[in-house]
Amino acid sequence: MSEHQQQHTEQVDIAIVGAGMVGMTLACLLADSGLRVRVIEARDSDRQSLIDAEQQQRSNDFDNRVSALTIASQQILNHAAAWPLMQNMRVTPYTRMDVWDGEGSGNIQFNSHELQESCLGHIVENRVTLAALYQASLNMPAIEWQSGSRLTGLSECDTDTPDPSRTLSFADGSSLRARLVIAADGAMSNTRRLADLPMWEWDYGHHAIVTTVHIAEGHQHTCWQRFTDDGPLAFLPVSGADDQHGSIVWSTSPDHAKALMELDDDAFCQALERAIEGRLGTVSAPQPRMSVPLRQRHASRYVQAGFAAIGDAAHTIHPLAGQGVNLGLLDAAVLAEVILDARANGESWQSDYVLHRYQRQRQGENLKMAASMEGFKRLFATDAAVPRLLRNIGMSLMNQAPMVKNHIVQQAMGLSGNLPRFARRS
Repeated sequence: MSEHQQQHTEQVDIAIVGAGMVGMTLACLLADSGLRVRVIEARDSDRQSLIDAEQQQRSNDFDNRVSALTIASQQILNHAAAWPLMQNMRVTPYTRMDVWDGEGSGNIQFNSHELQESCLGHIVENRVTLAALYQASLNMPAIEWQSGSRLTGLSECDTDTPDPSRTLSFADGSSLRARLVIAADGAMSNTRRLADLPMWEWDYGHHAIVTTVHIAEGHQHTCWQRFTDDGPLAFLPVSGADDQHGSIVWSTSPDHAKALMELDDDAFCQALERAIEGRLGTVSAPQPRMSVPLRQRHASRYVQAGFAAIGDAAHTIHPLAGQGVNLGLLDAAVLAEVILDARANGESWQSDYVLHRYQRQRQGENLKMAASMEGFKRLFATDAAVPRLLRNIGMSLMNQAPMVKNHIVQQAMGLSGNLPRFARRS
């Protein structure tokens, strides 16, 4: 690009590539920073049409993609001005978790009343969270929207200039300069690839089947999870006109997933009833099913000069504990905090030196969660007698040790630990 062209290329402070939940949360957290923030979305849609589409769909059915949002995530979304809007749409608080070993007697229950909390968290359809974030951002003039833009090129940061920045090139021939580029475009991030960020990656050997079903006994504001040798099955409560729907995430072997996907609706519901041991009564009326291959990914580093990756663009984990989106929202909260603090202190907020503060805070925590999920998967995947006996004894003993159990669930809820200020309760 010539010097003349560079002078006429539009420049922003921060370009967030990807308008999903994590990218939009970061944009909203930075809306009052005094920085010019551009959200770049590949789909050719404006925010209002996306909000209207969600409202139309919500009146007819549920989104198969849901998230178990922690109290920490609720606080982050509240700071992003989205949580009150979500409450006006559809969120389902859950007060209990019931987890058991389907191949043994191990069982553990968590109850919000034991913690003097109103709930343990909320099950929220992803499109509800997105619509609320889009709605909130409409009232934030600092957030610019650029849709229908497919990123095809990303320059290195020109650190030798007085105002270091990167150039983003798009399929329509246009370009944009940004002091900081954020990859928030999901697990298959094109932005991460263009930045040449190395990844560790391996296959879990599981596919996740997701859908929403009607359950005769009602969800009882409880998350139900049964572990089997073949993988975990979770029933998550979702509430519409009644409390008789559950969003399922059934992680199983690819062959079993293929067989389940080939069943007709009645046979699939009967398989679900058997798999959950009939605890929720008759299962019926499934929405269209999706089967998603599960892979673990983790970037060997999250940042470069003028570049950072957040959410699934930086890491993906097994969905058995429902922590993926929560980790991404914590990424957004920490990165926003790092940028705002550096800016307040007069530092070069987009520099490699400053951005490494975000990486130091989040990479270790995300790797720790990934290792925990891998450990759980391996523990419940074995059918050897001794590990099976030990895991059943361990679950039962923990269930009888309220101090230990409540400490674990408080951390999982985001009520303790090293949390960014956006995630803490007032």
